[in-house]
Amino acid sequence: MEPIPLMTPYKMGKFDLSHRVVLAPLTRQRSYGNVPQPHAILYHSQRATKGGLLISEATGVSDTAQGYRDQPGIWTKEQIEAWKPIVNAVHEKGGIFFCQIWHSGRVSHYKYQPNGQAPISSIDKQIPSQKQHDDTVEDYSPPRALKTEEIPDVVNDFRLAARNAIEAGFDGVEIHGAHGYLIEQFMKDSSNNRTDKYGGSLENRCRFALEIVEAISNEIGPDRLGIRLSPFTDYMECFDSDPETLGLYMVQSLNKLNILYCHMVEPRMAIVEGRYQILHRLLPMRKAFNGTFLAAGGYDREEGNKVVAEGYTDLVVYGRLFLANPDLPRRFELNAPLNKYNRLTFYTPDPVVGYTDYPFLEESP
Repeated sequence: MEPIPLMTPYKMGKFDLSHRVVLAPLTRQRSYGNVPQPHAILYHSQRATKGGLLISEATGVSDTAQGYRDQPGIWTKEQIEAWKPIVNAVHEKGGIFFCQIWHSGRVSHYKYQPNGQAPISSIDKQIPSQKQHDDTVEDYSPPRALKTEEIPDVVNDFRLAARNAIEAGFDGVEIHGAHGYLIEQFMKDSSNNRTDKYGGSLENRCRFALEIVEAISNEIGPDRLGIRLSPFTDYMECFDSDPETLGLYMVQSLNKLNILYCHMVEPRMAIVEGRYQILHRLLPMRKAFNGTFLAAGGYDREEGNKVVAEGYTDLVVYGRLFLANPDLPRRFELNAPLNKYNRLTFYTPDPVVGYTDYPFLEESP
């Protein structure tokens, strides 16, 4: 029997992938005090397969980077050491593990900032309160716009975090340039009214992102570096008036830096009959990018097979389905039933419930 497209091998630079199913970088909020915990060893090793790519949850580059409770960081020696057994567990299963590094920017609150200071951003405009999955409300504090001369220090925080990730044993690093966080706050015109060299034109708005890419590339090598972008999304009051031009400019600029992969998030419409309707607007970026292309955003097995078969993307990134199905590649291979995910336990602090207690196929009733 011919393997389904999602289960065919793929060579991503120097990495030999056995299938095209990628674990998305999923925030889980179980890294107490911003330090990865031993229960993350089981969580990640459950989802690791020989030749399978996993991307860690968003991991802070500095003490100003945090935007939510109990997210991991990688700016201290303690955090680096705490990541090591987690990375080792993935490697023991033959998996490939990239660390997603981020800065939340204005998507934060005084309580998550050192000395209760204002979060930093491209501008000083506050985000309105947001309702969460569990009906609680998250409040965000008024941010402070970074001064031009401060920006190189933030770029350097990303560079050092990438170096730390490699020290912790990760195979590579993904820069989080999506979903309304600091990098995207600079890139998109709704959240950047700066008048210095980091604002105004498309080239200026993308300068911060590309300086980070270049700094990390010089530190760890472009062959171990990817970036996640979401030009079409409007998370956290962050949107662009011309998302396709933004996306194309970024991938063409990334080509000059020769990085390993570009991971893009699909725009999506409302849920229809329990499924996201994917708009498939990434093709111009996919065609323009020279490296490996990853697509994310509401895919299921059928849609994933289709986009790989058609050459729309090289790899497909799964979040909620992989969260609830630690053996997702196997289930896709067999076309087996899937566990249903429970949104209410996505971000709870429990080290087991909604984290490592989803059953494997052979354990399912």
